[in-house]
Amino acid sequence: MIWCILIVGVLLPQSLAHPGFFTSIGQMTDLIHTEKDLVTSLKDYIKAEEDKLEQIKKWAEKLDRLTSTATKDPEGFVGHPVNAFKLMKRLNTEWSELENLVLKDMSDGFISNLTIQRQYFPNDEDQVGAAKALLRLQDTYNLDTDTISKGNLPGVKHKSFLTVEDCFELGKVAYTEADYYHTELWMEQALRQLDEGEVSTIDKVSVLDYLSYAVYQQGDLDKALLLTKKLLELDPEHQRANGNLKYFEYIMAKEKDVNKSASDDQSDQKTTPKKKGAAVDYLPERQKYEMLCRGEGIKMTPRRQKKLFCRYHDGNRNPKFILAPAKQEDEWDKPRIIRFHDIISDAEIEIVKDLAKPRLRRATISNPITGDLETVHYRISKSAWLSGYENPVVSRINMRIQDLTGLDVSTAEELQVANYGVGGQYEPHFDFARKDEPDAFKELGTGNRIATWLFYMSDVLAGGATVFPEVGASVWPKKGTAVFWYNLFASGEGDYSTRHAACPVLVGNKWVSNKWLHERGQEFRRPCTLSELE
Repeated sequence: MIWCILIVGVLLPQSLAHPGFFTSIGQMTDLIHTEKDLVTSLKDYIKAEEDKLEQIKKWAEKLDRLTSTATKDPEGFVGHPVNAFKLMKRLNTEWSELENLVLKDMSDGFISNLTIQRQYFPNDEDQVGAAKALLRLQDTYNLDTDTISKGNLPGVKHKSFLTVEDCFELGKVAYTEADYYHTELWMEQALRQLDEGEVSTIDKVSVLDYLSYAVYQQGDLDKALLLTKKLLELDPEHQRANGNLKYFEYIMAKEKDVNKSASDDQSDQKTTPKKKGAAVDYLPERQKYEMLCRGEGIKMTPRRQKKLFCRYHDGNRNPKFILAPAKQEDEWDKPRIIRFHDIISDAEIEIVKDLAKPRLRRATISNPITGDLETVHYRISKSAWLSGYENPVVSRINMRIQDLTGLDVSTAEELQVANYGVGGQYEPHFDFARKDEPDAFKELGTGNRIATWLFYMSDVLAGGATVFPEVGASVWPKKGTAVFWYNLFASGEGDYSTRHAACPVLVGNKWVSNKWLHERGQEFRRPCTLSELE
């Protein structure tokens, strides 16, 4: 009953609309121009206010001189008929004009512009999404809060700092998600910056209020008690902290009693229990995925490395590539992942991006149970689909994929263009449908996804690798290149080693486009084998 007063935090209000800006860096750039326009409008408003004040100031100075003279000899001053007339005129007319000038609202233009632009602003979901992205980047790339707060990220061009208010906001976002681990980290960072003397509207009492509760929720009662006492030193009347203090002391006293009641024999026989769990060399997929994103844990032995080659590829004597063969590089052996260099030009990339930008929508996944398309937290990007018939460049790109892979693209899905957002990622997934998803591509009528072709349409300053956790492979984005792999064995069985992920973009802007090729039409281009895993 005492604990009910421990609840802290303010839930963010929900907006009616969701622009989803945080899921696409490409669309976020539009917000920069919007803000620039608003700043220009704000400066115009300030200039108008300054001009208005300048007029009032001049009028006041003129009247100050006049009244100073008049008050020395009032009768003599108004005894002059011109002065008497002007006094009547000023008080009857000019002061009214001044009143109108003072009451004139110079903000109309700015407020009107702000109202128009506000409909394109990010909403609460965008702000929370961007905050969660920072927390995700912190975990994936093993970054401490001080590094992020000081903006010391690899490859950054425009360094930026987090204020106490920013750190406090990140801690609150984590708190509302019951993520007390990150709440503690960011509230401690806010407290550190306050201790270093940073001026802020956030006080230590507010920070300690969240911090003590987050620490308690993680089981560190001693630290929670210490933080609560520190809070009460700053604000002895703090109602919640006083309640928490009593509760913590009650729990600690209860634990002491339990420990005392344990027999001496039992305490003598106590040994450090062996922790049960996975083998030391076992790594859950999440951990393997994050290590590969950081460039760690790549499982390529020197012996296997020697079997990877670079070559010129003419598409099996395809006339288009005999005189100008494609540059091909082996990225991995099993599954075989091939990178094509200089396979899409900068001009083609810009055309594809220009076609896609107006159509970008939050990327979805197909629910394996219902088959419905839905947005998910583990896929942070926006995508658009381009058909070959709508632009010759898209058609040319499709034919290039067909010529180099030898697979029929007439049964392939449209070219999907994706732009990743803040901390944009797509966690480990399969491109092909598993046996428990027999109806995944039923509507297409083209069979399963036999292969994946992925264009990298931008360089990424940090992060953004494509990783394969099952085999320990990492493929890094390089503008103008493409990677290709088969999702199915020649037998038609799925190759589970192709499970892959798009790592969060740490710094930069990641554009990709991909083509999913299907089984139908490949019967004579890639004949089936009798062996299941060939």
